[in-house]
Amino acid sequence: MYRVKKVLNHNSVIAVKSADNKEYLIMGKGAGFGKKVSERIGKRPEDMVYSLQEVTDRGDAREMIKSISPICLELANEVLNQAEQEFGKLDRRILFPMADHIEYAVRRIKNHEQISNPLTEDIRVLFYKEYKVAMCMEKLLMDHLGVQIDEHEVGYIALHIHSAIEDEKVSQAMLIAGAVRECISLVEEHTGKKIDVMTLSYNRLMNHVRYMVARALSGEKLKLNMNDYMEIKFPKAFEVSRKICEEVGHSIRRELDEVEIGYLAMHIERVVNEEIDAGV
Repeated sequence: MYRVKKVLNHNSVIAVKSADNKEYLIMGKGAGFGKKVSERIGKRPEDMVYSLQEVTDRGDAREMIKSISPICLELANEVLNQAEQEFGKLDRRILFPMADHIEYAVRRIKNHEQISNPLTEDIRVLFYKEYKVAMCMEKLLMDHLGVQIDEHEVGYIALHIHSAIEDEKVSQAMLIAGAVRECISLVEEHTGKKIDVMTLSYNRLMNHVRYMVARALSGEKLKLNMNDYMEIKFPKAFEVSRKICEEVGHSIRRELDEVEIGYLAMHIERVVNEEIDAGV
């Protein structure tokens, strides 16, 4: 059972759980309708319950909720509902950072201070499914607040969704997207060839770089070393790969494992020569 501490609107309340005497946000259609402070309520099957004990990159949930409008909390909850339909169970603790972002996005848009993000296109490709779900925010914001969101804001929402799926901080997802963009640019620079983003080999390269950076950040290492083979078989691609690994490592402030050079070289060779054979 819960004791209502504050009614936010018809669909959400802040309540104290009897079992642990801690505060929670309870959300669901009609969850707050007709409720009064100190009234005891139970959780319905359709309700979502969020702990206010969470500490996020943006701050303490208990403090954050004071500056987030109930409608933005509802919109973030709806995005997570749709993401859960697409991806299955996810970490709903991202609700507060996402709602906080939506709150400030609405303010920016209303003040004609819309942001641009040079990584939006990379986010759209790299996190395609997340971006597709995030696009639901366009209709939600227009229907509820009459606000037109742009693709850059959708990209940021996609990163929040990705964070909820992969248990990866939004800042880390941005770092990965930036590293992918840098790597692709470096491949083009060192090979003198513009990469066709519509090719299968590009998609494989992009995803390989994504997980290569994630491994560097987590400390995970590849077991099979292909460096000797790749250096002899494709010396130019191997040398380009070596330079790129050094530069990307510098950008993310983590040294990439030497074994990564051979694997990246394989993908560089494929994308440059537009090979269609199976990827690693």
